Amino acid sequence: MKTKQRLSDLRAMSGDQLQDELLKLKKEQFNLRFQRATGQLENVARVREVRRDIARIKSTAAEKLAAAGKA
Repeated sequence: MKTKQRLSDLRAMSGDQLQDELLKLKKEQFNLRFQRATGQLENVARVREVRRDIARIKSTAAEKLAAAGKA
């Protein structure tokens, strides 16, 4: 998915939805790390994508928190 489209999707999510998505990605990241350690990881680029998606979600959540604090 394109980054801009992904970012707009994340900004449309509520705080709870962002937390659920973050939890899902962290589980996936753990599984990918485990696969890499055992030599079973086939798509090594997915590790990078997941790491960046996690950062994107955390940034969006921080933006929403800051906006709520100002309001």
